[in-house]
Amino acid sequence: MKKKPGPHISKTSKKEKQDFLENYTLHMADDALILGHRNSEWTGHGPILEQDIAISNIALDLIGQARNFYQYAADIINKKRDGKKKIDEDILAYHRDVWDFKNCLLAEQPNGDWARTILRQFFFSLYQFYLYEQLQYSKDSTIAAISEKAIREVSYHVKWSGEWVIRLGDGTEESHQRMLNAMDDLVKFTGELFREVNYEQEAFNKKTGANLSELKPKWEQKVNIILKEATLPILADRKWDLYGGKEGKHTEHLGYILAEMQFLQRAYPGCEW
Repeated sequence: MKKKPGPHISKTSKKEKQDFLENYTLHMADDALILGHRNSEWTGHGPILEQDIAISNIALDLIGQARNFYQYAADIINKKRDGKKKIDEDILAYHRDVWDFKNCLLAEQPNGDWARTILRQFFFSLYQFYLYEQLQYSKDSTIAAISEKAIREVSYHVKWSGEWVIRLGDGTEESHQRMLNAMDDLVKFTGELFREVNYEQEAFNKKTGANLSELKPKWEQKVNIILKEATLPILADRKWDLYGGKEGKHTEHLGYILAEMQFLQRAYPGCEW
């Protein structure tokens, strides 16, 4: 009997092996930054004041996580620049182009209505929780320290978004339908969260990164518990997923995010508040 092939992982080049820590750190920073920016778009537009403040605070938590990872990525990159002008977190956030970003496609998807935003947040926060749960024991002390701090924030994000999934799914006929629509739109982007690319594989091999194959069943089990309580259909095996963000292949939505987010630094390079 032939062994069933797993997900395709392209052969890792020598340079990729050398740069795995830089790429892995940028990937986590980009995820947090882009989703944080998406959430910030709700500021002043939340359905009620309390939830407006909640989603804004979650955005701030994510931006804080992004800053920590960008600062570490900048340190890694600067050690290889041999006296050249140093880069910092602002350059990594505001002066890279779309194809340089390594965030998952789920993070860049438009907010849509409140149901879509909530489901996107729940899917991603639960993924982050299990990711940071492993990474707090990373062999890399900086990644471990960032993850140990971040998991406290993400625990609240999971609780908050999970309660909203139940509230909307098991609410009115309209809120239930909106959650169904959100699932149709977003589930196809969740497979990428656990689809390992080269720098993630190398990070795991070096005991620096997480084992994504261990995260997936935990994530699916918890998601299905919440969906069942929300009277929504549970996740089923999917024939296809959309992916590519981790390797710089994005939807058109990221370009619009960066055009807005990077405008000031692009127009006035080096400006400071």
